[in-house]
Amino acid sequence: MKKLIAFIKENYETVLYLAAAVFLLLALIKPEIQLKQEVHNYLLVADVSQSMNAEDVKLNNQMVSRLAYTRHLMKKIVETSPCGTYFSIGIFASDNVALLITPLEVCANFDVITDSIQHLEWRMAWKGNSRLSFGVKAAANTFDSLNVPAQMLFFTDGDEAPRVNVTIKQDLSSVQIGKNFVFVGVGGSTKVGVPRFNSANKRVGFWPISDNNNAGAVGVTYSDASLDDPDPSVASAEYDRFLSQLEDGYLKSLASEFNAKYIEGQNTPEFYAFVQKQKPAASFVSAYSIRWLYLVLAVMLLLAAYIPNILFRSASTISPEPKILSRK
Repeated sequence: MKKLIAFIKENYETVLYLAAAVFLLLALIKPEIQLKQEVHNYLLVADVSQSMNAEDVKLNNQMVSRLAYTRHLMKKIVETSPCGTYFSIGIFASDNVALLITPLEVCANFDVITDSIQHLEWRMAWKGNSRLSFGVKAAANTFDSLNVPAQMLFFTDGDEAPRVNVTIKQDLSSVQIGKNFVFVGVGGSTKVGVPRFNSANKRVGFWPISDNNNAGAVGVTYSDASLDDPDPSVASAEYDRFLSQLEDGYLKSLASEFNAKYIEGQNTPEFYAFVQKQKPAASFVSAYSIRWLYLVLAVMLLLAAYIPNILFRSASTISPEPKILSRK
């Protein structure tokens, strides 16, 4: 061992050159390593029925609609997710789920993802009514279309129209996506009126009870009508308003039918921590390039071979020559 140390000291330049050559060789023949990676892949789905326009949740000290609150929660989830996380965006209306964007990596596509969320609105609904049990089955089909494992966060107030009954309720016991599915409840616990809008997206009043006996506050089928179309009917008085609230009991019951989860959506660190703690959708082995590391080490070793000479020359330049004293 002592002989080896002595040899290295005497031939340090040669040793450093050989080590640099080894790293350069590795950069050429083995530039990658295999690492196991856990991937979070979220599918964020927003209920865009008109009951989501009810203003009963507070954000920045002012009341906002459930849909505006949903957009805020979604964007914060995206903002608090690390690079390498993937997001898809979808909407729920009537009895179906539609994908707007397929999985995109958050850091490379942050603007695209957040812009898609920002433009979620009730006019995206292609049909009236809101049947969540049908939506769950549609969500299962959406999972299959992604072709990659994902965690679905389904933002909704749970307000169905027409009201759920035994004749239209679906059996969810066969749905297999429960472990990847979370209902996120949005809305207040007190019943409030649901605003109604015309074809120009102008608020004209509140939904009347009469119109909700059939279609509910999700609205009739939306069409891009001309601006001079008459406004839809609205509640004539406060007692005539259709009232809506967060149906958390129904959402919990629905989630239990296919082993899914439920959480109330809140703008709190605890809520975002819950989302980030969800089990990774998948794990796989990826090849990571470390050629850059080999090249950096090779350069550092080459520089190290010259450092002693540089230091010696610097010391020789700085040190004054000894003075010779003569006797007189």
